[in-house]
Amino acid sequence: MPTYLVTGGAGFIGSALVRQLIADSDDHVVTVDKLTYAGNLESLASALDHPRHQFVRADICDAATLRDLFAEARPSGVFHLAAESHVDRSIDGPGDFIHTNLVGTYTLLQESLRYWRTLAPPHAAAFRFLHVSTDEVFGSLGQAGHFTESTPYDPSSPYAASKAGADHLARAWQRTYGLPLLVTNCSNNYGPCQFPEKLIPLMIQKALAGEPLPVYGSGEHVRDWLHVDDHARALRLVLARGVPGRTYNIGGGNERRNIDVVRRICTLLDELRPDPAGPHERLITFVADRPGHDFRYAIDATRLRTELGWQPREDFDSGLRRTVDWYLAHQEWVTHITTGAYRSVRLELGNP
Repeated sequence: MPTYLVTGGAGFIGSALVRQLIADSDDHVVTVDKLTYAGNLESLASALDHPRHQFVRADICDAATLRDLFAEARPSGVFHLAAESHVDRSIDGPGDFIHTNLVGTYTLLQESLRYWRTLAPPHAAAFRFLHVSTDEVFGSLGQAGHFTESTPYDPSSPYAASKAGADHLARAWQRTYGLPLLVTNCSNNYGPCQFPEKLIPLMIQKALAGEPLPVYGSGEHVRDWLHVDDHARALRLVLARGVPGRTYNIGGGNERRNIDVVRRICTLLDELRPDPAGPHERLITFVADRPGHDFRYAIDATRLRTELGWQPREDFDSGLRRTVDWYLAHQEWVTHITTGAYRSVRLELGNP
């Protein structure tokens, strides 16, 4: 059976992919993760001790360790998800984003290329490198339109700029050196095991604690929501059947204003975990907008649907309910991952 290297596999999207690979295939998986603040081995609980799974704590900027991993595991492909990913943190401290997202991607590309060149022709032809990116590289949309694979890059934040640079590196290694590589750009993910600095888990945790629910500006910013399990299925499909050199956009087709998402979370918590002090919506607090905050993201996933036959399985309303249910049932996970320096605040301005 094939072996896949998954970088960032203890993070939110990476762990969903690893769990899916172990549960739904006969593939072997080598998970590589540095275990920064957002990485958590508990997210891999169902796969961690499986005989087809190996976890390696490593930094993708460490070329020697990566070289040894390729030599030992002999992977058939790489899913590259390791990245610093939170916009607010990139505004507060962009250096880590430049280091991991650019230097780390460069290092992984170099070691993948070195390994690929050692493979016998049939194995070299079958090898794939999937670089996983974000729709934030495209910048902001107005009231209409969608991002396509040919939308020009226009990143607004240090995070988005670092991912845009990594995308360009990946494509350059495909075009210059022939590395059989594909790129995906996805919309906002949600689901279980997401670190509670992102909108949905942050609102759940603050509401449960009876704390203000900080909403940027007037909450009119629009995002296209994609369930993490649908994303993982798309990644597997792109690596298995996608055309090297091509880009595939992945979106859930679920555009929602941020304020509507927060209100829906409040309504679900009123039903599932009512607060004696009153409806959770009373906690919504509008705060100063984030610098460079993109107004709207929306993905056109036509290529993925028509060429590879992908369809999202998760409806946003039912998916959000299941997500809230998961966090309510896994408060121990939340406690473990948030123990330490993380304070669930807006980092660059200190707003609650």
